[in-house]
Amino acid sequence: MNSILSKTTLGVARLGLVTVNAGVLLLGCLISESSQAESPQTESSQTESAAFELASTQSISRESNVSEPPASLDIYQDYLHRDIRDDIFYFVLPDRFNNGNEANDNGALSGISHGGVDKTSARGFHGGDITGIEQKLDYLASLGITAIWMTPLLRNQAIQKDGIAHHGYWIVDFSEIDPHFGSNDDLKALINAAHQRGMKVFFDIITNHTADIIRYSECHQQDGQFRQGLDHCEYKPLSTSKTEQYSPFILDEHADIKVPEWLNDPQYYHNQGDSSFKGESSLNGDFNGLDDLNTKNPQVLKGMIEIYQQLIAEFKPDGFRIDTVRHVDLSFWQTFTPAIIDYANQQGIPNFHVFGEVYDTNPHHLSLYTTEGKLPSVLDFAFQDVAADIFYRGKSPLLAKQLFEQDVLYQDEDSQADLLMTFLSNHDMGRAGYFINGSGLELTAAEKLQRSILSHAFMFLSRGIPVVYYGDEQGFTGDGNDIDAREDMFPSRVNSYNDNVLMGTSATTAEDNFNQSHPLFKAISALSQLRKEHRSLRRGVYQPRYYQASTIQDSAIQASSIQDSTIQASSIQASSIQDSIIQDSAIQESIIQASSIQADSGMFAFARVDETSGEEYLIVFNSGNQSASIEIDMTDKGEPITAIEDVLKTFKAAGDLYYNGLPSSNVDSSHLIEVEKQAITVSMPRLSYGVYQIKR
Repeated sequence: MNSILSKTTLGVARLGLVTVNAGVLLLGCLISESSQAESPQTESSQTESAAFELASTQSISRESNVSEPPASLDIYQDYLHRDIRDDIFYFVLPDRFNNGNEANDNGALSGISHGGVDKTSARGFHGGDITGIEQKLDYLASLGITAIWMTPLLRNQAIQKDGIAHHGYWIVDFSEIDPHFGSNDDLKALINAAHQRGMKVFFDIITNHTADIIRYSECHQQDGQFRQGLDHCEYKPLSTSKTEQYSPFILDEHADIKVPEWLNDPQYYHNQGDSSFKGESSLNGDFNGLDDLNTKNPQVLKGMIEIYQQLIAEFKPDGFRIDTVRHVDLSFWQTFTPAIIDYANQQGIPNFHVFGEVYDTNPHHLSLYTTEGKLPSVLDFAFQDVAADIFYRGKSPLLAKQLFEQDVLYQDEDSQADLLMTFLSNHDMGRAGYFINGSGLELTAAEKLQRSILSHAFMFLSRGIPVVYYGDEQGFTGDGNDIDAREDMFPSRVNSYNDNVLMGTSATTAEDNFNQSHPLFKAISALSQLRKEHRSLRRGVYQPRYYQASTIQDSAIQASSIQDSTIQASSIQASSIQDSIIQDSAIQESIIQASSIQADSGMFAFARVDETSGEEYLIVFNSGNQSASIEIDMTDKGEPITAIEDVLKTFKAAGDLYYNGLPSSNVDSSHLIEVEKQAITVSMPRLSYGVYQIKR
């Protein structure tokens, strides 16, 4: 049956009834209930219109600046020229993914990078490595992944006072791979194998700090241990007199431990004690004891640029994720990022991409680093927060409207909102499954799984570049943040991992978890395929189609939040960023608290529109617990509608795009799309979504 349903089409479809009568199109779409799984506002505001106009301009600008592949090549084989917006990322901790070489489990034979293996402890090294990732590239390809982002791989101090460096963020040598993970040659082999499959490889890099090597006479003994009664070095502000400042020293056995050599000189560090993550200490303090580099020092800037240029020259990665961006002086990024990208281009990597970690849910603070800070992109913590609120905690979809209305903040000559890295889980804050379990809602196992799939659909179909956190495709839940969200994909021996109830399976983390029949694996794989097959789902400009205030309080939020946030943002000055962030966070928190009411209706809709071709996709979500209907006025949205294609209906992987474990009573024969003149009425069962191409 033709999937383009025009005014002359009549028939019965597998997913619902299609009838045409007197110019009215009825399209059945029971996409949440298809098969048993295995184990009233419509008009855009002036602000939105301006944002769309600018977004369109920036989108066209982006198209003209990137290196496009030759027309004869499949973009998913041509990793070198593929636009970053066409990618699907997989974020992985090598130590917890797959053990490809047991001989390197304990790292170096001796020295500072030796030891730490403890496969029964959530803190220890577990044996996963670079070779293990290479062995699973076909698994990642089946998931639809096109880019792999790994936590840092450079040589670490294996053991510190507060843990073990299974995560890779305690670097002492910036020139070689940590022996726990393999060798420089192992990494080159992985990159080569990934590139042969059309996959990109991204490094996680650090400029803010090194491992904890420097000691202070005022709080450490000569053997480097804390003085009696102390467990940290209290932060001393910049205003501290010279006689009261810390006196740094390095143990003799560590005098030349860092590479390159200049990193061993304390003059290149702040030496002000441990950060409290407030005020100036957020920029100048030691991050949990890690030696904090003075990134205002020109020699530090020069040295860091050289370090990462050398890594680009040796390994030819496809881009960098940058750690702890907000804890580095803003002026550092204004020079570092362009220098790195320019150098990569000179090395024959035309689409080298850089994105930073700015751990903040306020778009005003995030966008500061993509505009003034010259980063092309950041991890979109604001998106993660909103997705969790809507799909896990049952809050109003107006939060999504408010989020996307602020996309204009990211627009400048080298950044825009569709370059943001969207995600649902990570190694610091925790997993989607953990947030679902902690939502406070009474949910069945089937409903939990459906909410996870629905949120992944939101991530894949919204603007931005989706990032899947390893293990989420296997239903991992975790017990919290940090180490409690870093389970093993290979059989685990950690009791606190193995007692977790996973979503969508009876398996536990005590077993191998590379199951390609898992409903989440299948759903993410299908979403990847859907995104790849429809360019506008990757590149199309976001346009709102339906968001309805469910209460008077929601209406007030909708009307005022953008204006209030914009006013507050004007107070941000480069010289006092942290204080402004603290002030503005209070405003943002009040907005979020005000919107904590539960949504009466979870229905909302947006479009992805190709501004050049006019191709348009309508994406509709029902995040609520009841079947619901909405009417979308399309009068001012372009030429008259002539037909609608139900994209999921004929999509060959459609059966994997949703979970069907919800009670059969949710199957509703009124689940239809009705198009009459320029109005679209959509009726959907709870916890469902649809994708439709609008023909004009």
